[in-house]
Amino acid sequence: MVLLQRNMKLRKQPPLSLSLVTFISITIFTTATTIISPGTTLYASNTNQSWPSPNNTFSLRFHPLQTTPSSFIAAVVHSGGAPIIWSAGNSAAVDFGGYLRLLPAGNLRLVNGSGATLWDSNTSNIGVTSATVLESGNFVLSNGTSTVWSSFENPTDTIVPSQSFNLGMVLRSGVYSFFLQKSGNLTLSWNNSVTYWDQGLNFSMSGVNLSSPVLGLKSVGILEISDPNLTSPVVVAYSSDYNEGGNNVLRVLKLGDDGNLRVYSYLKGSEVVNVNWVAVEDQCEVFGYCGNYGVCSYDSKSEPLCGCPSQNFEMVDPNDGRKGCQRKVKLEDCVGKVAMLQLDHAKFLTYPPVFVVNPEIFFIGISACSGNCLAASSCFASTSLADGTGWCYIKTSNFISGYQNPALPSTSFIKVCPPVAPNSTPSSENVVKKHWRFHGWVVALVLSSILGFLAFEGGLWLWCFRNIPRFASFVILLG
Repeated sequence: MVLLQRNMKLRKQPPLSLSLVTFISITIFTTATTIISPGTTLYASNTNQSWPSPNNTFSLRFHPLQTTPSSFIAAVVHSGGAPIIWSAGNSAAVDFGGYLRLLPAGNLRLVNGSGATLWDSNTSNIGVTSATVLESGNFVLSNGTSTVWSSFENPTDTIVPSQSFNLGMVLRSGVYSFFLQKSGNLTLSWNNSVTYWDQGLNFSMSGVNLSSPVLGLKSVGILEISDPNLTSPVVVAYSSDYNEGGNNVLRVLKLGDDGNLRVYSYLKGSEVVNVNWVAVEDQCEVFGYCGNYGVCSYDSKSEPLCGCPSQNFEMVDPNDGRKGCQRKVKLEDCVGKVAMLQLDHAKFLTYPPVFVVNPEIFFIGISACSGNCLAASSCFASTSLADGTGWCYIKTSNFISGYQNPALPSTSFIKVCPPVAPNSTPSSENVVKKHWRFHGWVVALVLSSILGFLAFEGGLWLWCFRNIPRFASFVILLG
């Protein structure tokens, strides 16, 4: 009986060789789901298809855009579809017939439905044997022994924790770009020509010569710069939710198409996202935000609003103020002499280099600031600052980016064809009526308070004198 039970136990256990084969098979199957072989293709027509990381934390897939007709981008996204941390061709969109393919030669190629190549990794014939999406979100091409290309080394518009942003790397979004200088300065630029934000290290680090600075974002919400010549990393910024949320929060540094750089916090497993740090606090200070000849201001909800300098201009696209404005009549087609339109509490954004002589900056009065621009054929607009500096900015570029705010101590001028047609403002009648309703309410309240107080005092006086015999008869007569 004992022998029989023993034999039964032995039968229940598979042979060692069979167990080993099963383990190897499971391992190969699991690995096969994360290793992309040459010839593998993702199709825009199947948004459920993806190349996932081992634990499905990130995946490379086609992400649909809210456009008509339908368009898609090939992107590495966090589980749940947000955030997008990398995209092929920096958000190059394909139609329904588009695809992303790892070619046998080893290059990754994004192709539109028409057959046109929109982006290529340029990694052909260098020994690429596979591609993988890692748990960090890094998408890599390997030759079997090492990485030959990665999305972390070729970022688009986003940086995630564990990703290093080195010298020479650039984040791009539309006409805007962000990069790290050797000095450690962080820089935002418009069209690779106008630097509108430049943040350096703190004063205590000003004497340190950096050799190869690296910008990184910590998972707890710290943006910092490290360098071999620094004893410890230098903190650039803290996210407002620093060290909150634990592993349930994913933070990313992203450059938006509005030209601003932000730290976003995503609550994993939900659609909750918060902005917890922003580079340019005043969005209207971002050069070109409202396009050429556009003027940025704020609405009643403190949201940026794009408009035109005057009725001498019209929007390029009435449905999208950010595309800027255009003259209704070109200066060369003016009937009569060119005139200067005055914009109060406005400035045309100018970011002159520090300690460098700039031929477009003068120390002159407001009248001369307007008159000199009017007289110069190369000048299109000017701004006179009333902040005590006495500066006058002369705009010789035909790209004008404006900002208007009641708090701005500046007056701007721009050339237009006559007649000058300023933008309409709320009528004084409406303003007066609005104020009168307010003051009428206040007056009524004050008068009712006074009458109530007098009635109370009168009643008290009568009560007191009724109880004094000397005045009782007098009070009765009054009664």
